[in-house]
Amino acid sequence: MARNGATSSRLVAVGLAAALLGTGCAGWGGGGGGGDSLNVLMVNNPQMVDLQKLTAEHFTKETGIRVNFTVLPENDVRDKISQEFSSQAGQYDVATVSNFEIPIYAKSEWIAPLTPYIEQDPEFDQDDIFAPMTKALSGEDGQVYGEPFYGESSFLMYRKDVLEAKGVRMPADPTWPEVADIAAKVDGAEPGMAGICLRGQPGWGQLFAPLTTVVNTFGGTWFTEDWQAQVDSEPFRKAVRFYVDLVRAHGENGAPQAGFTECLNNVVQGNAAMWYDATSAAGSLEAEDSPVKGKMGYAPAPVVETRSSGWLYAWSWGIQQASEKKDDAWKFISWASGKEYEALVGKEIGWSSVPAGKRASTYENPDYLAESKAFAEPTRAAITSADPENPGVQPRPAIGIQFVGIPEFPDLGTQVSQYVSSAIAGQTTVDEALKKGQKLAEDVAERYRSRES
Repeated sequence: MARNGATSSRLVAVGLAAALLGTGCAGWGGGGGGGDSLNVLMVNNPQMVDLQKLTAEHFTKETGIRVNFTVLPENDVRDKISQEFSSQAGQYDVATVSNFEIPIYAKSEWIAPLTPYIEQDPEFDQDDIFAPMTKALSGEDGQVYGEPFYGESSFLMYRKDVLEAKGVRMPADPTWPEVADIAAKVDGAEPGMAGICLRGQPGWGQLFAPLTTVVNTFGGTWFTEDWQAQVDSEPFRKAVRFYVDLVRAHGENGAPQAGFTECLNNVVQGNAAMWYDATSAAGSLEAEDSPVKGKMGYAPAPVVETRSSGWLYAWSWGIQQASEKKDDAWKFISWASGKEYEALVGKEIGWSSVPAGKRASTYENPDYLAESKAFAEPTRAAITSADPENPGVQPRPAIGIQFVGIPEFPDLGTQVSQYVSSAIAGQTTVDEALKKGQKLAEDVAERYRSRES
């Protein structure tokens, strides 16, 4: 989500025959496991490219299991995975799925439970996985359905030297009004420097990743627990108006087209003094060749009415229910998400490239901490404080912090984000944007109320 931002995703909302669940329960003896190859469908993020390089020489050499990778950009891989899993075609055994898809796929019985494997593989050490990650990658039945490859939350990144030069102090736990005040003071501190960079690019995984966390902490929500749409409610409107006003007044040039990558470039190039976004960005900001290495500070996600507001996201491994090689699939997953794999990456590629954000032990590893001391503890704190079940001030009908965990949300979030992005561009008002968004949200809410009546 941080790197590409999902701007579209078609989740095929079809049920499966109950017999699909019986095609092989996960377990050491279940689901076949025969054969000497696996088909893995995954996103083309840098950490996965590293994995592809290391698999043959290490995993295949140790197990004799050959892995055939299909690697695609984020939007393309999401579409292909949803088609593959919903149809139970069985072409791929393992796929990269996020904490958005996993609970939905588990409910539809498209994905195999991993709990039986975990229970019989103590060396994997599930307790070492951050608890919010395990919760987010579990189904309503309490079973784990995915293992994180790497994870992230969100926090506020800022130029320590710029704030100091302006005589500004960053609070230990900033509020959004305080951040807006700081943005005004440091706007133009250096030639071409904006006070803050915030995503304005349309997309449920672009603009609405940070913006939904702002909505949460301002007291808003997309839907009430009984499926009443709240997009034009006063808390939602107040949050969006604050965000739009802030980025218009003190944000980056070209904000309506700016996503994760554009804001990263702005900060690296000295064109923004602050940035609220994914914790995974810090590795790039602190890279050896980064002009801002050592100049950055990291503070918790700003709040208003909640104690914390950072999001939670993980690219994870899931096994298709139709796979006939579940045992071998688990061997791959337990290797790719295991402690030994992180050590392997640190040794052969570099500790700055370790797929972190998922295991407590990573943040106790002196080799990793030597490379990431500037942001390791803020990242760990952000992830462990994330609460996907209670991200706001009221009960929610579906799990999720920066998204609503329902199949309809990618389309809903993306359409509403287009209206909000237009407001950032000055082409419409926030009130008009959310009025249109409310109609779309009401259509979704009505469907869920009808199912429950």
